[in-house]
Order: sequence, then structure tokens, then C-alpha cells
Amino acid sequence: MISITIPAPDVTIFKQENPVLSHIYGFTDFHLITREAGGIFMFYNDQDELLFVGKARKLRPRIKKHFEDSVSVMKGHRDEVTKIEVCLVEDPVDREIYETYIVNKLKAKYNVEKVLYK
Repeated sequence: MISITIPAPDVTIFKQENPVLSHIYGFTDFHLITREAGGIFMFYNDQDELLFVGKARKLRPRIKKHFEDSVSVMKGHRDEVTKIEVCLVEDPVDREIYETYIVNKLKAKYNVEKVLYK
């Protein structure tokens, strides 16, 4: 049996109620997420329910794309996201394993690919 431990987040940002600064769907702290490193990211709602898990070679641009892209699976659910957790994972194989594991173990609500629990 293989034992996988979900990594602790390196960065967590929260949606702000009334952001004063420029924001994307209430998030103003994207600058805390690295632009150059790879890893996995998780979107949560206000009940701490996992909505979506993704991976990226460059985290910040990929996460922001989910809030701007017209083809993102999150396009109709962006307002639900209240917390974003980011785990730095440089190895692409590790990212793939973590993403698939987390999607299935925590039953991410809006992931449609890599779902094995249906």
C-alpha cells in the first residue's frame, strides 16, 4: 500500500469582504503566491468545502487564470471561493500524484477529470 500525506499549505489567502485595493473576486493577496515556482492549489468555500484542486508549473498566473478565463471549470463558481491554499511542489510527477490523490480523497466538488470515486 502506498501512503500519501497531503502537504501543508505554504501560502493561504482569503477573500476580503470589502477590499480597498484592486482585487479579483475579493482576493487582494495574489502577490503572496510565487510567480515562478510550481505546485498545487486548492479552492475552498466559506464552509471549508474543497471546490477545486489544480496544479501548475507557475502558480500565480495559473490561479489567476481560473478567475479570468472563460473556459475554466470554475467560471460559474468563482464567487463561491473564499480561500485559496497553495503548496509548493516542484517535481511534475509529484504534482500529478498529489492533484489526483486530493481530488479523490477529499472529493473536490468541481473537478471533472481524474475523478475515480463516482
